[in-house]
Amino acid sequence: RGADVAARVRDLAPDGVPGLVDGSDQREEAVPAVADGGSLVSLRGWQGPAERGVTVTPVFVASVREDTALLDTLRLQAEQGVLSLRVAKVLPASDAAEAHRLLEAGGLRGRLVLDFS
Repeated sequence: RGADVAARVRDLAPDGVPGLVDGSDQREEAVPAVADGGSLVSLRGWQGPAERGVTVTPVFVASVREDTALLDTLRLQAEQGVLSLRVAKVLPASDAAEAHRLLEAGGLRGRLVLDFS
């Protein structure tokens, strides 16, 4: 995240990455991290524009929420370590208001999880 996200990615992959999933709404800031002709998937529905032949594909979670095969694939990828999941904090469901305060304050590294058990 942040204004320098593309520069940090290019430090690791000087030619850019062939594909990038933008779940943090970086939009234009993320495009320079993608290699020429690569793909950027926006989980917040942003459609571009991009440059250098970068394809932008907006994805809306609601459009796949009932696709159990896809969701199962994501589960398997998480279990196998293909997808890395970062959890900032686990809170009991009764602390949902605190979770909202933390989200509003910003600066979290990872997701908040509400535990309903």
